[in-house]
Amino acid sequence: MSFRPFLLAGLLAASLTTQAQTTPAARPMSQRMADAFISWHPDSIVIGNRKTARWDYEQGLMLKALERVWQRTGDARYFTYIQQDLDQFVRPDGSIRTYKLEDYNLDNLTTGHVLLTLSQMSVPQVEKYRLAAQQLRKQLNGQPRTKAGGFWHKKVYPNQMWLDGLYMAEPFYAEYSQVFNQPAGFDDIAKQFALIEQNLTDPKTGLLYHGYDESREQKWANKTTGQSPNFWDRGIGWYAMALVDVLDYFPQNHPQRQQLIKDVQRLAPVLVKYQGASTGTWALVMDQAARKGNYQEASGSSMFVYFLQKGVRMGYLDKKYAAAARKGYDGLLKQFVAEESGALAFNGTVSVGGLGGKPYRDGSFEYYLTEPLRKNDLKGVGPFILASVEMETAASAVGSGKTVAVDNYFNHELRKSALSGQQETWHYTWDDRTHGGFYFWGQQFRDLGAKTATLSTAPTAAALKGVDVFIIVDPDTKKETPNPNFVQPADVQALTKWVKDGGTLVLMANDTSNCEIPRFNTLAKAFGMEFLPLNLNMVKGSEFEQGQVNIPAGNAVFKTSKSAYIKELAPLKVQAPATPLVRMGEHTVIATAKVGKGTVLAVGDPWLYNEYVDGRKIPASFENYNAAHDLATWLLQQSGRK
Repeated sequence: MSFRPFLLAGLLAASLTTQAQTTPAARPMSQRMADAFISWHPDSIVIGNRKTARWDYEQGLMLKALERVWQRTGDARYFTYIQQDLDQFVRPDGSIRTYKLEDYNLDNLTTGHVLLTLSQMSVPQVEKYRLAAQQLRKQLNGQPRTKAGGFWHKKVYPNQMWLDGLYMAEPFYAEYSQVFNQPAGFDDIAKQFALIEQNLTDPKTGLLYHGYDESREQKWANKTTGQSPNFWDRGIGWYAMALVDVLDYFPQNHPQRQQLIKDVQRLAPVLVKYQGASTGTWALVMDQAARKGNYQEASGSSMFVYFLQKGVRMGYLDKKYAAAARKGYDGLLKQFVAEESGALAFNGTVSVGGLGGKPYRDGSFEYYLTEPLRKNDLKGVGPFILASVEMETAASAVGSGKTVAVDNYFNHELRKSALSGQQETWHYTWDDRTHGGFYFWGQQFRDLGAKTATLSTAPTAAALKGVDVFIIVDPDTKKETPNPNFVQPADVQALTKWVKDGGTLVLMANDTSNCEIPRFNTLAKAFGMEFLPLNLNMVKGSEFEQGQVNIPAGNAVFKTSKSAYIKELAPLKVQAPATPLVRMGEHTVIATAKVGKGTVLAVGDPWLYNEYVDGRKIPASFENYNAAHDLATWLLQQSGRK
């Protein structure tokens, strides 16, 4: 079956630079490689020597890499590519073209990660993505297992666990367990990692063998241990990426979370030990770098850089490992990244590595060297993009060690989750990926090195301990919440003291018909600000120009953005210690105040929610993504908390 061409393929390929909000010369490596990938695969992701596209783990890897670039740029071209690729396969009833559940192949689950992304968003036909994700999750219910409970890598590889399978299945399984509120899944995921650590870790080197045969029947399997003979770099790379990625979803209080972090900490020094002293990269067969025929390999090296730098960013690893990540990344740039006709190319990726099958792969050193190297192989390109994103975020980690909390007490709207069927809070929350959520802005804070948190109680001194930036958005009216928590004098007192002690407070109101303004103003007035009972920028339909706010040049906050879209906002009355920051004619739209050691910023609309930041709706002339990044950066720089 031939693939269905993208409707916008020509537009995507032709506009690789026109919509980016940074100049071509300054565009980071992650974007440049992502754009190169789109130029190679403008209509469909065709893997290797195949003639047509099919549901594939390399597809899932690349789409996840593009998702991270989209989050880093606010450029909707990357999202459009993701959605259109999925739409080649996902039918309205949730069935997936070319996918066969009965194959019980863990590789087929990897693309489920981006299915879950779309399942949580405000997109047309969202239900089909949810149904498709459920189809993939159903595979795990019947996936054959070892006697100890480990997933077979594929039905055709009985009794075998491979390192590769941990990346193929577990991050999807973990995110699914989170969004569908199925906590038992985390116990099973932890078991998969525990079995790998138990059965594949070599006690002498600390490296992990590629595969394990519980039955000891395979010719490649050690008759005593069941292990394959060698340490393949990309196999260990898949495992390393899986470790740091599942932790994104693992509950903080899960009893096995700390063990997974210990697994990260066990592996990191092992990788550094086998890192090339002169190259910074890693050998194909990791413990035999000097052996004739062995070579430095690009995909595993990219995966290790990603693992090390993300481990540092997330606080799992000591900051000293950032130096190893930098050394590795510099090695990648020097050895494997090339420029051809103005576009990037990526060399040095081994095409494949496996065990058993036909022709039979015996896992020997000689076998791994027989697999050819490929240029622009997606198993290298995807991890390189992910590694580049991590290195780029490390260079701008102004929020390292800081916590940004969003209020979920004054604003506490509830809805029934379309995925779990249970009650959940929504509207201006970090987890909400629909139009009204703050997921995108939260990702910007996280990419700046900060941690995001949610405060679901009154803002007492104890509750605010450890919080550097606190954001209160659109306090509820009785129309929105039956028993809202209104701002009380004790709240004003606690927050005023917290600000004076160095806290950074953000007050975001809304138009007067959708926000509890009077009591919210008792807090704003403590800092010389007052939200007025006026509504500005009342936009009709898609006449976006009616919501334009021009940002003055040279202001201290918005250093890269000149035009923003803010609709239906309440202006501010300002007096000392507050001063106007952004004005529209006679009206103040955004104001700031320095109070004691702290800072307050107020704006009359929650204008940085996903709908107006992720690049998918408003014209590119409105720089809301850049404005959100500017504001996040400035807020983190203001914090004087100790």
